[in-house]
Amino acid sequence: QVHLVESGGGSVQAGGSLRVSCAHSGSTGTWNCMAWFRQGPEREREPVASISRTGSIVYADSVKGRFTISKDDAKKVLYLQMNSLQTEDTAMYYCAADRVHRGVACISRNRQYDFWGQGTQVTVSS
Repeated sequence: QVHLVESGGGSVQAGGSLRVSCAHSGSTGTWNCMAWFRQGPEREREPVASISRTGSIVYADSVKGRFTISKDDAKKVLYLQMNSLQTEDTAMYYCAADRVHRGVACISRNRQYDFWGQGTQVTVSS
């Protein structure tokens, strides 16, 4: 059974940094897509960053230059380093993973992901 478990969220002042992690277990083979999504107060869930099986990385425009997605396949962990945090980054952050090649970009808002974590809260105060 596949499990995705996020950690590392917390509260930080604007301009600060946080790194959230997603430990994944129970899966054999290679993920086709892994991604971070977020859902802020009274907002729809949105993609933040994704990394494909081939290592292709894409960021949402709102986080380009501030966030970095990476993964450690040996440790089975997906990371999201968040720098220069802004109050608008306040949200629940979720990691997602999928093994299926669906012909849709990993960063696509509408892309189906079969596995999701429970989320970790990031709160940025001014």
